[in-house]
Amino acid sequence: MAEPAVNSVAVIGGGWAGCSAAVELARAGCKVTLFEAARTLGGRARAVDVQGRQLDNGQHILLGAYKESLRLMRAVGIDLRAAMLHLPLQMRYPKGSGGMDFVAPRLPAPLHLAFALLRADGLAWADKMALARFSSTARWMDWRLHNDCSVSELLERYDQTERLIELMWRPLCLAALNTAPERASAQVFLAVLRDSLGAARASSDMLLPRLDLSALFPVAAAAFVEGRGGSVRLGAKVASLASLATQGGRWRLGDGEAFDAVVIATPPPAAATLLEQAGAPDLAASLGHFKYEPITTCYLQYPAATRLELPFYALRDNAASGHWGQFVFDRGQLDSTQAGMFSVVISASGAASEPGREALAQAVADQLADVLGRPQLARPDWVQVISEKRATFACTPGLARPANDTGLTRLVLAGDYTASDYPATIESAVRSGVAAARLLTARRK
Repeated sequence: MAEPAVNSVAVIGGGWAGCSAAVELARAGCKVTLFEAARTLGGRARAVDVQGRQLDNGQHILLGAYKESLRLMRAVGIDLRAAMLHLPLQMRYPKGSGGMDFVAPRLPAPLHLAFALLRADGLAWADKMALARFSSTARWMDWRLHNDCSVSELLERYDQTERLIELMWRPLCLAALNTAPERASAQVFLAVLRDSLGAARASSDMLLPRLDLSALFPVAAAAFVEGRGGSVRLGAKVASLASLATQGGRWRLGDGEAFDAVVIATPPPAAATLLEQAGAPDLAASLGHFKYEPITTCYLQYPAATRLELPFYALRDNAASGHWGQFVFDRGQLDSTQAGMFSVVISASGAASEPGREALAQAVADQLADVLGRPQLARPDWVQVISEKRATFACTPGLARPANDTGLTRLVLAGDYTASDYPATIESAVRSGVAAARLLTARRK
């Protein structure tokens, strides 16, 4: 007997993966019900209200290579030019801070990288040659390793200089993988470099959101789903999931509603609980091996006229001197309503958070005052520290990540932790949601 058609689909989890799956399913003609336990869509990349201020729970940079993210944003009506500031690939430190100034000109690849190297300030000839050698070797290897290792091992293997590691490779690794180089996967890091340093010029562009992260996609995604006959339920936690074998393999959620198919788009611990109930104990158990890393964003409000010379700078972090910040963004250059507000990002922020939020905020303010040579920055008018304790999984070498297909009829997984060559980024979440949806729509056809 033919498998029943997939018409009604429950998507459990309203983060970027769940919203992407919901949009792709709605585009294919499915009636989608999106369940989100929180009151805000976006998951670990969302807007939060803090004392009447609309902030993101973390500062993000997207890349021009995020093809699926950009495609779905367009599909739900986001004007990409208005929604994000487009900048060429760069790693720029404040003048006089002992860093470097690396900016890729708008030339075809790989000329943009070659010219960026030639013009880079703050790097010795040995540093530039090491970067060029690494890039050419990685291209020759097609950005792949036979056996995964740590990023630190990879950099040592290819004779990268200490200064290049400090100013380029380490901050890129922390920003992209949220895992320290000595523990981070070299293979995943190479995939990120392939789509930044090794990509076509437009693909290597850095995209800074002007909208808050919920407005950048999840809110528009919800409207898209509702506009096609679906529904979005906030504050709706799905506590249980059961197979209805007598109804052609449909699925019943905790409140008794039944659906032809289900996408589980929650973090691994919640997904494991649902998978156990659904009859996939081995898959549920496999999700327990993930370790997690925090990300902290410190917002500092200064007088509205306070600005940086650039939209963002890289910062040299140094725990010994209390310099925890790795990047600083001038929010006023992205959103005029946030004039005078800076956001400072600390990836893999476990050690930085130990002294407490108040102490960390002051340390970040002191760091800005020091490296920017502006003593007044040590006294912000207002600060807010936001930490996501489980922002991403620790992206370690050889990490086993589950497939989207659970092996159960019309039950699929979506999330940035599923099998991918990318780390836990917005793009990997979106790709996973799209892949999960397509598994179901293929059966629908």
